[in-house]
Amino acid sequence: QVQLVESGGGLVQAGGSLKLSCAASGNIFSINVMGWYRQAPGKQRELVAAITSGGSTNYADSVKGRFTISRDNAKNTVYLEMNSLKAEDTAVYYCNAQGITRATILFGSWGQGTQVTVSS
Repeated sequence: QVQLVESGGGLVQAGGSLKLSCAASGNIFSINVMGWYRQAPGKQRELVAAITSGGSTNYADSVKGRFTISRDNAKNTVYLEMNSLKAEDTAVYYCNAQGITRATILFGSWGQGTQVTVSS
């Protein structure tokens, strides 16, 4: 079993910055992809950014140039630095990790979510 614990959400004014963190723990052999998704009220969950163990990244068009995803493989931790925040970035942000357990079982886990609210 793999657990993800997120932190760093909160309330910020438009134009401000926040940094989210997500630490994975449990029966982990390796994590291939870690990513951040978000879900605003009344909308579907969408990918914000993802990063592979090799450092390749992928961003939603709406956050390119404003958000940066990074990870510390030794700590099984992924970060999302969010700058120039806009009201439309308001959502619950979820961490996701996909990898293999020590029992060579594929896993895909979600964090509990952290609220990000941007006031205009």
